[in-house]
Amino acid sequence: MAHKVSPLAPERFPDLPPIAGVRLGTIAAGVRYTTGRVDVMLAELAPGTTVAGVFTRSKTASAPVDWCRKALPGGQARAVIVNAGNANAFTGQAGFKAVQVTAEGVAQRLGCRPDEVYVASTGVIGEPLPAERITAVLDKLSQDLKPDHWAEAARAIMTTDTYPKGVTATARIGGTTVTINGFIKGSGMIAPDMATMLGFVFTDAALPADVMQALLTRGSDRSFNCITVDSDTSTSDTVLLFATGQAGNPTVEKASDPRLADFRRVLDGVLMELAHLVVKDGEGAEKLVAIRVGGAATAKAARRIGLAIANSPLVKTAIAAGDANWGRIVMAVGKSGEKADRDRLSISMGGVAVARNGVRVEGFDEGPVAAHMAGRAIDIDVDVGVGRASATVWTCDLTHAYIDINGSYRS
Repeated sequence: MAHKVSPLAPERFPDLPPIAGVRLGTIAAGVRYTTGRVDVMLAELAPGTTVAGVFTRSKTASAPVDWCRKALPGGQARAVIVNAGNANAFTGQAGFKAVQVTAEGVAQRLGCRPDEVYVASTGVIGEPLPAERITAVLDKLSQDLKPDHWAEAARAIMTTDTYPKGVTATARIGGTTVTINGFIKGSGMIAPDMATMLGFVFTDAALPADVMQALLTRGSDRSFNCITVDSDTSTSDTVLLFATGQAGNPTVEKASDPRLADFRRVLDGVLMELAHLVVKDGEGAEKLVAIRVGGAATAKAARRIGLAIANSPLVKTAIAAGDANWGRIVMAVGKSGEKADRDRLSISMGGVAVARNGVRVEGFDEGPVAAHMAGRAIDIDVDVGVGRASATVWTCDLTHAYIDINGSYRS
């Protein structure tokens, strides 16, 4: 079922340049869709490519997540293959075998070990994955890999997404310029830890796997673990970072190396932008909401308070309606379970103070706030009055379209 493109979508998919050591291909395998929709993506990686990954914390994780977790300590990758339409989650031994035959099929065609092939799936949970449909197209898929198929790759992994999501940037490592490209899918079932998504980031930098793991873990915690659409954590969340080593930058052995400062900053920015693209495509989303919480006892407490606000259906529906109902924010702070001083609580919306020190601002004019709430970008600031720690989380509004999309997901 097709849905209208989110009003928060970028004007177009960015021009992602080729990255030395990466070739991509896509194909329609008929995993679930019968319309000829492209639903499988393969990325071939140069020998010596290193890999890092972060995954869902769900206790019902998918078979591909299990496979990737087991392969990750090897630190090497030669390929990643992804299918849309079927999550291969809650599929028992058959799910593992589907991953295994897929990885073995890719490995045979690319001349590598199966444990150097990373696998990801997204779609319906609980349905057996027809892996034979994927293996049947591997010959054609592996023979048609190109260095510039970034937009096609991003589209192939979409499910309820209304637009493909990609980011590119450059950074410096010890005087050498390196490129970072990333694409991601995600629209619903979005919540820490992590948001429901499959994300793949590639760089031509030469970096050890353990260094990349430290950078990715840190960057993901500040981005993907700070977004929510509907509070539901997926079985399939996977973000993988690949470094082909083709840029020829100086060797670094520690994530704290000063020569990595610019790369770390740029990578964090790429991950953050990818995370925001997911929220902007939240199922039925009309508005992007930034919630900044200050005055908290700890940064973790600030994030939990922010997520309590961001996940509240009452807050999200008020935002959808353009209703400056800040009393619902008070409610959400109180239910978070974190320390908050009711009599010092302060709230601003769109930069306008609506409550201060536990009471409504005297003479408060709702007009400017209502005007802000009618826009596409909503800013909410809360100070809970117990400390100095802060955090920012991002969410979207909750519209009737969310029900329409999810009510018809399997039909």
